[in-house]
Amino acid sequence: MEREKFSSRLGFILISAGCAIGLGNVWRFPYIVGKYGGAAFVLIYLAFLLVLGLPIVVMEFAVGRASKKSAALSFDLLEPKGSKWHLTKYIAMAGNYMLMMFYTTVAGWMLLYFFKMLRGDFNGLDSAGTAEEFSKMLVDPVIMTVFMVVIVLVCFTICAQGLVSGVERITKIMMLLLFLLMVVLAVHSVLLEGGAPGLEFYLKPDFGKMKEAGLGEAIFAAMGQSFFTLSIGIGALAIFGSYIGKEKRLTGEAISITLLDTSVAFMSGLIIFPACFAYGIEPTSGPSLIFITLPNVFNHMAGGQLWGALFFVFMTFAALSTVIAVFQNIISFATDLTGCSVKKAVFWNVIVIILLSMPCVLGFNVLSGIQPLGPGTTIQDLEDFIVSNNLLPIGSVLYLLFCTSRYGWGFKNFVNEANEGEGIAFPTWARVYVSYILPLIVLFILIEGYIG
Repeated sequence: MEREKFSSRLGFILISAGCAIGLGNVWRFPYIVGKYGGAAFVLIYLAFLLVLGLPIVVMEFAVGRASKKSAALSFDLLEPKGSKWHLTKYIAMAGNYMLMMFYTTVAGWMLLYFFKMLRGDFNGLDSAGTAEEFSKMLVDPVIMTVFMVVIVLVCFTICAQGLVSGVERITKIMMLLLFLLMVVLAVHSVLLEGGAPGLEFYLKPDFGKMKEAGLGEAIFAAMGQSFFTLSIGIGALAIFGSYIGKEKRLTGEAISITLLDTSVAFMSGLIIFPACFAYGIEPTSGPSLIFITLPNVFNHMAGGQLWGALFFVFMTFAALSTVIAVFQNIISFATDLTGCSVKKAVFWNVIVIILLSMPCVLGFNVLSGIQPLGPGTTIQDLEDFIVSNNLLPIGSVLYLLFCTSRYGWGFKNFVNEANEGEGIAFPTWARVYVSYILPLIVLFILIEGYIG
């Protein structure tokens, strides 16, 4: 069966960026930028994005394009005879399923909050009131299950339409709307009265503040964020390499995707900091930023109900773009491994993903007694830790070694694939760096994740 191809380069770039652009960009990035000295931190982060994340993105694309398969079979096809690289597929497949075990739930929260904003559920509430709304949602397993199931059904329905008429068509529209919404929200936020100190805090480099927070800690945070923001190491991007032609070199494409990913993270800071400073509300990290701090900010704002609803549409799009991309990967695992039809793969995976998502939903209420990483932690924290701190870095090291080692696919094969077509070439002088230094840096991130 002929493998489907993207109908346009724009489709490929937007979908790959959609996979990388996730909720971490929005709820983690602004906070750690604020914590580690604003713009000074952004500069270091960008440098790490180029030297850490980018080469691995190129490698994932190259493995996908050379094999024309998902991670379920790409290593089997490219590995030297008799080697064991194909075992990497189990890490990749586990990573995609595990990511969806908690991501579908959080995407459901975004959609629910869009309706809550639209209905005016937060009107007139103070910060304690908005915090209580969030707590009420978490203790209600029924409402969380309903919205999680809606997300799963919507995203799999899109994937069932096929790569071009489903995934590419819908993701293109969604990503373009996402960028439009971001610009509108950012301009509105930047023009708020009293928002200027927030802008200064975010955009004016303050190396003193970075020193205060600890230079080593700031550098490690930049390293970690640059690494995790692109969802590399589990073949989530490799799949899109398998759907593109040989017209363009892969380094240029990877740069475009990295820049889009970064611009969304950066713009989210422009939305969040001026608004928080304008109303004297402390920007925090994690779920509390999105579900407690920001509804509180919108409450103070003229037309806040509308701006809040628009913000949660944007957040829902950011979540859906990742879910659709990973579901496309999961469907490809099934079709590559069993040769079944797309519709059949969708049918069975809908059931599997809903069942796998239930522990996360119930971890906040019925199963809240299970606190796997210590007091106050949830099943979701454990799932996130397994993916972010284990499967992503281990998978990335395996991709690096596979593409550089003579016992794997080998550097020459990798570079030939990456540099086919026109555009920016992958530099051959980087061989020593990607073969020896970069794997050690990623292993350092893995170990530091445990120490931290």
